[in-house]
Amino acid sequence: MASSSGNSNSSSSSQLQNSGSEEDLHQQNMMDQRKRKRKESNRESARRSRMRKQQHLDELVAQVAQLSKENNQILNSINFTTHHYLNIQAENSVLRAQMMELSQRLDYLNQILSYLNTMSASELVYETDQCFETSTCDHGFTKPFHLPYLNQPIMASPDMFQYY
Repeated sequence: MASSSGNSNSSSSSQLQNSGSEEDLHQQNMMDQRKRKRKESNRESARRSRMRKQQHLDELVAQVAQLSKENNQILNSINFTTHHYLNIQAENSVLRAQMMELSQRLDYLNQILSYLNTMSASELVYETDQCFETSTCDHGFTKPFHLPYLNQPIMASPDMFQYY
């Protein structure tokens, strides 16, 4: 019996070893499976991260294109407005010069009217006769073509104020 119990001890210990090694294999397989799942999960997470990063980069590129387009539109608008401003400024200068010339003409005409209104009719006839006789008339009313303010064209023109 001793020998049979010895045999049963050795067979049960071999069974324990076999079952121990089976458990070790099972645990090893479980750990390998967990590692594979973790690796796969990490790969998927990295793939999603790369996709998010690429999507963010695409959005930034689109935003740069949109902002560049808006910037060009603003620059074109500024250039157009500046050109328009310079044209208006040149036209304004012409109109001011014309206004000054017309104002001077009006002043001269008002001086003539004032002079004519202060003179009596006899003085006017006498002065006119005297100017024709002596031809040394200094006021210029009897020689209208020699007056500096009559029959003169307005000299201001847009070409005078062109900006380059």
